[in-house]
Amino acid sequence: MPHPSLLLAAAQETSRDGGPGWILRTVIIVGVVGAALLAWFLLRGYGNQD
Repeated sequence: MPHPSLLLAAAQETSRDGGPGWILRTVIIVGVVGAALLAWFLLRGYGNQD
């Protein structure tokens, strides 16, 4: 695993371009993961319909 200071330097370098890119990417990832978890939670009960 790279040293944490190297990771922080890389994160600062990518955040210099500005704009909502990282926020939008985070919202999309959280939304997709949340939708998958919600689908799993809702669909897991259908297997016990005896």
